[in-house]
Amino acid sequence: MQPLSFCLVQTNPAWERPDLNLWIPEPSDQDIPQDSIVVLPEMFNTGYTMNTDLAEPPGGPACQWLLKEAARRSVVMVGSVMTREGSQYFNRLYWAEPTGQLSWYDKKHLFTLAGEDKVFSPGTTQCLVVWKDWKIALFTCYDLRFPVWCRRRPDFDYDVALFVASWPERRSYAWRALLKARAIENQSYVVAVNRCGYDGAGVLHAGDSQVVDFSGHVLAAIPPFHPGCGMATIFMEKLIQFRKALPFQQDSDAFLLL
Repeated sequence: MQPLSFCLVQTNPAWERPDLNLWIPEPSDQDIPQDSIVVLPEMFNTGYTMNTDLAEPPGGPACQWLLKEAARRSVVMVGSVMTREGSQYFNRLYWAEPTGQLSWYDKKHLFTLAGEDKVFSPGTTQCLVVWKDWKIALFTCYDLRFPVWCRRRPDFDYDVALFVASWPERRSYAWRALLKARAIENQSYVVAVNRCGYDGAGVLHAGDSQVVDFSGHVLAAIPPFHPGCGMATIFMEKLIQFRKALPFQQDSDAFLLL
């Protein structure tokens, strides 16, 4: 199976200015390989805000930009957008393929400390996408703290757990530790993109965007506090060999999500 390449896009979104956030910093177009997966932070187009005036309908401008960039670059584009559907609002993570195929995941765990649960409706289903024969599970920020929701199991089997986030710098240690924990316990790659800089509420974000392998080792990381892009390539053969050598999953507990 062919390797899979990711472009991690760590940005400092202009607060509540979607007109200024639909762009990708360096590397240039030529430096992003075709068929790679380009990952932007949580609410990349507005910053992590509860201002529902900025919510888009399903398939709105930010979603259309993702689809356009995916087709233009021949890549997958990933990023979350505040989405309005009827009377409900969702923190919706889009997966946009160059063919125009669109998948999405609505954030399950809403961050009560920021009042997200007062504004948004939680998602109710997990999302697993397949790209180049790789199985990729989609998650958003606060989901990282809930290992049961993220747990790899027979009916939710994946090779990569992908997280987008607006995770504050004051809890950066937890961010880095939990990314490694999710990788180790699920014997999967973890790809995580977090924003950097101060948001409109004065909260600082370090970024610390990174790719972690199935044994918890960091394969690639973007320097904290600075916008930029980073590339990483992962290999299925290494993952298969590791799982065969250490088949811990066969001893795991069976459970159902209710």
